[in-house]
Amino acid sequence: MNTPKPKEKRNPVRRILVANRGEIAVRIIRTCREMGIGTTAVYSTADRESLHVRLADRAICIGPPPSSKSYLQSAGLIMAAVNSGCEAIHPGVGFLSENAAFAKLVREKGLLFIGPDPETIELLGDKVKARETAKRFGLPVTPGTEGAVSDPEAALRAAKDLGFPVIIKAAAGGGGKGIRIVRNREELAENLSIASREAESNFADGRVFIERCLENPRHVELQIIADGNGGVAILGERDCSVQMNHQKLIEESPSPGVDEAMRRRMSEGAAAMFRALNYRGAGTIEFLVEGGGFYFMEVNARVQVEHPVSEFVSGVDIIRQQILACTEGRMEIDPEKIHIEGWAVECRINALNPGTITRLDVPGGPGVRFDSFLYSGYTVTPYYDSMIAKLIVHGPTRERALARMDRALGELNIEGIKTNRDEQRRIIGDKTFRSGNFGTSYYEKTSGINAAKEAEHAL
Repeated sequence: MNTPKPKEKRNPVRRILVANRGEIAVRIIRTCREMGIGTTAVYSTADRESLHVRLADRAICIGPPPSSKSYLQSAGLIMAAVNSGCEAIHPGVGFLSENAAFAKLVREKGLLFIGPDPETIELLGDKVKARETAKRFGLPVTPGTEGAVSDPEAALRAAKDLGFPVIIKAAAGGGGKGIRIVRNREELAENLSIASREAESNFADGRVFIERCLENPRHVELQIIADGNGGVAILGERDCSVQMNHQKLIEESPSPGVDEAMRRRMSEGAAAMFRALNYRGAGTIEFLVEGGGFYFMEVNARVQVEHPVSEFVSGVDIIRQQILACTEGRMEIDPEKIHIEGWAVECRINALNPGTITRLDVPGGPGVRFDSFLYSGYTVTPYYDSMIAKLIVHGPTRERALARMDRALGELNIEGIKTNRDEQRRIIGDKTFRSGNFGTSYYEKTSGINAAKEAEHAL
């Protein structure tokens, strides 16, 4: 654990390299421009015509389309930063945003990393160590093994003690990789091996651990900004329970399943943990909520895709505060005066096939925000994540926010490719979703029902 250190004061940076692409790169560049900070964009040859390239002050090509040969090339990113006069690197989300080795290399080259210290990233990126850290600060964790498990016999003993079903998780990484649910002893050994191989392939770390499987919990996370000098602001919680294959589809804030007492317990433990770690920048601490209790799951040591819902309810520009915290060691907000107001909902808009955008109609009106890198004539390529936009709305109540989202989804028109817009609208209008009484198995259950109804209607 990091030791306490004196408050740091740094001079403002003049130029930042945005080491990412798509909507998050656009989002960062826009805030930098408002702050008077110059930006350098990087792009693969597939992203030559991308919006973030057009918006940045400078743009540098860093390689061919595969991310392994462009956006994941640490040396190339740092060279681009140095050659364009940047003083800091913002990694955005995904790619190298939680890569401790990259953060360390950035620091060694005399640049600022807009994120936590590499030692903090390394500690929190290891889910086994993160569980141990959370327990030290009184945060309950899901019952599970004390460390990584590789031996099938040891895994079987642990599973028997925990009770089936259990879930096998990769110690490193995330994004649904290296996860297997096991419902009986016959499935355990094979799934232990599969999860370990998948973890090794995706994260170069084959360690896995075992937890009791909570069948239908809520997925709730706290949005945190910290200055690295003891200041920790919590911008409320987000509910991310609507998921498909462990990938989030809809997020909202506040959570319909968290009351004030639970919120206070979560926040107190999280603030103590982040303060003791001398955490710097944006981050989230994630919990599973079930039966009136909550259990620590992991920390994402970066800004999240769904950060706009927290911006709407708190009125805080998270990217701005993240940049200030990581480059100047300060925030403009008082952690004791954060006020959460109204309700915000985000729908992720995913491309279902590559193609050229022939028409784009963006929804508007009060409390509507559309974060994207799309424009008419832009070609969506098959090389990267399928998310092409985020539609976010804010209203005084959940009911009003959902009505606004339904209206905004109806206005959104993307032609030239297929998207999941209609599926998102179906969810927003679904009675179970509207009730607020659902967990992480919601989409699996309702999409199956919907598919059956469609098949019956087709017959």
